[in-house]
Amino acid sequence: MKIAYLGPEATFTHEAVRTFFPEGDPKAYKTIPDSLDALQRGEVDAAVVPLENALEGSVNITLDYLIHEVHHPIVAELTLPIRQHLMVHPDYANDWESIEKIYSHTQALAQCHRFLHQQFSNIPREEATSTSAAAKKVKEEKERKIGAIANELAAKHHGLQIVKRDIHDSKNNHTRFAIVANHPIPAASKQVKLKSYKTTITVTLPMDEAGTLHQVLSAFAWRKLNLSKIESRPMKTGLGHYYFIIDIEEKWDDVLIPGAIQELEAIGCGVKILGSYPSYSTVTLQSAK
Repeated sequence: MKIAYLGPEATFTHEAVRTFFPEGDPKAYKTIPDSLDALQRGEVDAAVVPLENALEGSVNITLDYLIHEVHHPIVAELTLPIRQHLMVHPDYANDWESIEKIYSHTQALAQCHRFLHQQFSNIPREEATSTSAAAKKVKEEKERKIGAIANELAAKHHGLQIVKRDIHDSKNNHTRFAIVANHPIPAASKQVKLKSYKTTITVTLPMDEAGTLHQVLSAFAWRKLNLSKIESRPMKTGLGHYYFIIDIEEKWDDVLIPGAIQELEAIGCGVKILGSYPSYSTVTLQSAK
């Protein structure tokens, strides 16, 4: 299978692809929309895109594109632990504490603030377009004593030496990745395990009707359908116009979820189903440091 993902190589999205599709053929694209457009054009069999980070929240460009532009459903999701490491060129592995500058993506630098403040408070930091791009810079400029913050895949891909592991501030940092395709894709990897099932929908409320959101939530509550997430996003039709993204902790059935959707439509809501799918985590998720 050909799998589109947000590149370049050795990013966390690439790691998610390799984890879920160990026999797949990853194809890197410059942006999340580019990855999903490749699926729309039939260039690939599936696309893997970041959906939500435990520290940074939802990836809005992914949500907006899935809702407004993409006609393929979410067929699975993978939760991946985000582990950040400090790496240098092997020539400086024994003298890494004297590096002169550190490169990484802005989010990775923010996620490692405590370590950087304690260990390298006087060392300048420079933003890169991705953690993998930062690692590539260290590889290409080996005459400079510089470091990068990235994942283990980036270290292997660019031939760098990890000198300090797990330097991120939060040990509970994870990212959810959506696998988007036009047909179900069962996990064939031994690196993942089934956690649960989800159904994701969007709900548009009728205009100027008080109490509609309460009615929406009640449609799920009395059916004992657990909602793990409800989030509003602008409809892009004017200020104050929103739709709601709802994750239901159940797989699609013949009674409960269809009944809830029928009740929502009966009170004037618009409903779109983004997918009903299995949710996986890595087998090392619980023991990851």
